[in-house]
Amino acid sequence: MSVHEILPGLPDVAVLRDRCRALAVLEAVMDPAYALFAYDAAWLETEEAALMDNGSGDDYAIVFSAAGAWGRGFAHESAMSPYADDDLALWPGLVEAVPEVFRPYLTEPAFCDEDALRATVVFWRETGDGAWRTGPVEMPGDDPHGYADGARDLFGVLAAGTPEAYREFAEDYHERPVDLDAVRHVFALRPLTEAVVAALNPEADFAGVAAAAARTGYPAAGGAASM
Repeated sequence: MSVHEILPGLPDVAVLRDRCRALAVLEAVMDPAYALFAYDAAWLETEEAALMDNGSGDDYAIVFSAAGAWGRGFAHESAMSPYADDDLALWPGLVEAVPEVFRPYLTEPAFCDEDALRATVVFWRETGDGAWRTGPVEMPGDDPHGYADGARDLFGVLAAGTPEAYREFAEDYHERPVDLDAVRHVFALRPLTEAVVAALNPEADFAGVAAAAARTGYPAAGGAASM
């Protein structure tokens, strides 16, 4: 599954931003030291950013601004990696069609290594546009396992966008049961409570989680009320 199959399933920019925020807060509760998803509501003065880093060489960033949203992902095992080319050339079609308003991100130091954009996936949606866009990218022809650009592994949980999908991921990633009602509470962006946090991780520090959630722009935490 490539970016061409992922994009039609993504919601509009506002909904996607909230989904990214929820995933970051869930990970801040589950295990802040090894959180897969993060969200920075003050990434730059006028931009927010959703981030993913699996610690094994794959990562993504989605930047939200008044102009819309721009995303990039890097799957290190993809044949489309710039590191597969001696000149660190990006895969044909990956960035040529990126709108001018988003082009500064192509040279953003946080997204580049050795002066090359770290990307096998690039997509965007301008404010007022009715769909997500990507360049005229053709997937590698010799790809027997269907890995393509790595979009399935990079964005699968985000694109699924359901509490059930997150629970399935989290039970595998964190290797413990995950309370679905608590996940639903966070997906709905309802203020955190001690009960919700404890249901997800009895060892979590509520004050620390609340502070981390606040940095994402998530609604203010509550007290000891039940779910």
